[in-house]
Amino acid sequence: MKRTLLWRLFCGIYMGKERIDIGGKVFGPYSPGVKANGFIWLAGQISLESGESTGDQTLGCLTKIDALLEAAGASKNDICFAQVLLADINDFSEMNEVYGKWLDGVDIPPARAAFEAANLPRDAKVEIVIQAICPE
Repeated sequence: MKRTLLWRLFCGIYMGKERIDIGGKVFGPYSPGVKANGFIWLAGQISLESGESTGDQTLGCLTKIDALLEAAGASKNDICFAQVLLADINDFSEMNEVYGKWLDGVDIPPARAAFEAANLPRDAKVEIVIQAICPE
């Protein structure tokens, strides 16, 4: 797998891109995820339907991320980078507790950035963006 992926990148072979979708509501002209040349990019995931607390919304985001990664043929073990946007940085520890439990069993946790962002979409408390590699 590694040799094939590196070879494609080295040679500049474009393998096309594929939309990743699990049928959820999209609030604009974007794809929930895109898979191309062995990489997976997931758009920011929010989860208002999961509840009002930061912990509930974090778990809802991560559940959507699991489903999108599965649709792409990957799992959370393939995540390289996570970006967490919080409406209030004071909610970091609540988010981090849920996020840490979600990563139980992952061999190498992804790199991560977390910061406060004003006016998240739909007044969400949490939005999570993912970059991963595709194991195929």
